[in-house]
Amino acid sequence: MTGLRRLTPGDLPRLRRFWIEHWAGAEMIVHGEVLRPDQLQGFVSEDWDGVVTYRYRARECEIISLDSRHEGRGVGTALVNAVIAEAREHSCSRVVLSTTNDNLIALRFYQKRGFALVRVLRGAVDEARKLKPGIPTIGENGIPLRDEIELEMSL
Repeated sequence: MTGLRRLTPGDLPRLRRFWIEHWAGAEMIVHGEVLRPDQLQGFVSEDWDGVVTYRYRARECEIISLDSRHEGRGVGTALVNAVIAEAREHSCSRVVLSTTNDNLIALRFYQKRGFALVRVLRGAVDEARKLKPGIPTIGENGIPLRDEIELEMSL
């Protein structure tokens, strides 16, 4: 794995294309809020094998997106650890994130790294689909895509 660096304004066009390719659009819907790459901070691996975006709200850091193009190489872990370290430097009390009910890989990944499930937002993806109709109705492993699951790590 190559090193990590902060996302810069010059990376925004590539990040937008990355989101379009991997997330069905140039915006994310989180808790009913539309988020765009230029509203977020992030880290990227030098070879763009992985990217994470996040934002601060009060004393918490929220991971918005995490992508690793090759599982098992440590890129995702390195990106999450960079965000956790950054959150500690900003005196955050926790790092939070949401994933969808179908994303079993993400649920396993985050729990193995110390995140705990804290709540299920039933129907949140159904609501998000009203803002972003490209969100599929069937997700990974043939599971209906309808809920957000919130996870957190206390710092």
